Parts: sequence; C-alpha cells; structure tokens
Amino acid sequence: MAGSGYKDYFQVLGVDRSVDSEGVKRAFRKLARQYHPDVNPGNQAAEERFKEISEAYEVLSDSDKRRRYEQFGQYWNQVGGTGGRAPGVDVDFGRYGNFDDFINDLLGRFGGSGGTPGFQGGGFPGVGFPRGGQAARSPANLDAEASVRITFTEAYRGGERTLSVNNERVQVRIPAGVRDGSRLRLRGKGNLQPGTGRRGDLYLSLTIKPHAIWRFDGDQLCANLPVSFDELALGGVVTVMTLDGEVQVSIPARTPPGRSLRLKNKGWPLKNGRGDLLLTLSLDMPKSWNAKEQQLLEQLRLQRSTNPRHDWLRSATL
Repeated sequence: MAGSGYKDYFQVLGVDRSVDSEGVKRAFRKLARQYHPDVNPGNQAAEERFKEISEAYEVLSDSDKRRRYEQFGQYWNQVGGTGGRAPGVDVDFGRYGNFDDFINDLLGRFGGSGGTPGFQGGGFPGVGFPRGGQAARSPANLDAEASVRITFTEAYRGGERTLSVNNERVQVRIPAGVRDGSRLRLRGKGNLQPGTGRRGDLYLSLTIKPHAIWRFDGDQLCANLPVSFDELALGGVVTVMTLDGEVQVSIPARTPPGRSLRLKNKGWPLKNGRGDLLLTLSLDMPKSWNAKEQQLLEQLRLQRSTNPRHDWLRSATL
C-alpha cells in the first residue's frame, strides 16, 4: 500500500515516539493478530488496516529507515532511499498457509525475529497445519490432519466431541461402530487461505484406547473368558458380559481350554448389522485351594484313568 501524504507511523502502531525496537515489535504483533485477514475473511477494511500497520513496522523496525523518517518526515524515502518509491508492503496472502507462516516471513524480511508462540491453536493433540517450505506456499492444498483419541465406549456407541482447532470450537459427531484408524471428514474446518476466505477440510484420524477386556482380531470382536477346572470338565451355564449386557452361555462338558465360543450378533456393529463375539475359554487356576478342595483333588489324582502325556511321549520318541 503506497501513501502519498505523511503518515505518523508511531500513531499507526499506537506507540510513543521514544519506543525501542522491542516495543515496536510487540505493538505490531498485537495489531497483526487483530487485523490479519485470516481472522477477518472478506473484510477489506481490516486488510487495508493490516497493510498499514505492516508498512509502519517496515519503517520503524529498521534503524536506518526510522532515522531518516524521524529526520525528514514524509520525504524520508527520497533521501538516500529507494528512488522515490513510497513505502509499502506488497503482501500476497495466498502464499501463506496460516498466520504463523506470514509473521515468520514478514519479520524475517524486516529484520526481526520470527515466530508467534501460542497463536496457533489446537485443543487436542495431533492437529498439524502446514508450516514453512512448499506446504506454506501451496494455496491449493488447504486440508489439515489431526488425531483424536477416543474411548472404547465412544467407538461402540458413537457420540459427540467438542474440539478446539485454532481457537475455534468444532463439534464432531462420532458414528457408532467406528474402528481404530477410521477417518472423519469435517468440511470447511481445515486451513484458511488468507485474503480469499477459501477453507480446506479437516480430516480426523481416530485412535481407540485399548480396553481391559475387549480386543479386535480383524473385524472380529474377541475376549478371553476365565473359567474354572470343573466348568471345563463338567460343563455348565455361566454368566458372561457382552457389549449389550449380561447373557447366559452354555459350556459343553469336557471342553479343553483355549476353545472359543461364538455368540451370534453380539459383536461389533458392521455395515450390514452386527458381528459375532468370540469368547476364548481360559483356565483360571486358583492361587490356593481350601482343605476340602485339596482333598478332592487328591482323590481325583488317585482315580484318574488316563495319562495326559501318553500321546506326547509316543510322538517325542526318536
């Protein structure tokens, strides 16, 4: 933006004429955040104001330009300067991916130190917007990626999450039955292209926290079901927990440990209904036995008619 008349750059930045370089920098940062087109999409007045404060910072942050400005006023640029060209900041907002990229580049061009810690928001881990390099100068790709960690219950039942992305509260609906690694697309919640108002999409990658009981084997929901020795030997009906609540399950007599029971339509939600739940029987050996149990075990050992290692001994012989 070129100006033909005198501009009080100190007044533009709202600082005293005795301000030092750090004070100029602080004032510029504060005003840049307020008037940057990224936070005022489509506001032409804000964009013009932003260019004006950028122009003031260009002059006052440079010791030589500031000296000539304070000595010669509106004619400072014609005295050992740029050949009569009025000061200005030619800002192509489209080449920046976000506000941080712009500030870092602008402060670098004007001799300052880049970086605006804390400006980039993000209320959950994993939000990453392009910074620097080719990504910052590519207005075509405005999409952003983020990771969200959800509980097993949220994954099964679905629900809503309110997330903070670059100081914006975003409502996310989690569909029931999502899987670990599922991606959700939030239209128009990605990176903003300054000066144009164009906005990319935000892609959320879901990570399910491990559960103490339930696990996945591909699309199959699985769990280990602890059972006692007598339940395996004699069989019986036991109460087990599923995702829908308690159910009764029959264990056939003489079932070896490690065998699985399949519960139809008690597994994970699928596109065409519900999957099955696979329960693997796991022998739960007590740490101790009471006197009666010990006596019965001794009787069982005396009465046992088979050697569990019979086939093993035959096969192991060389």
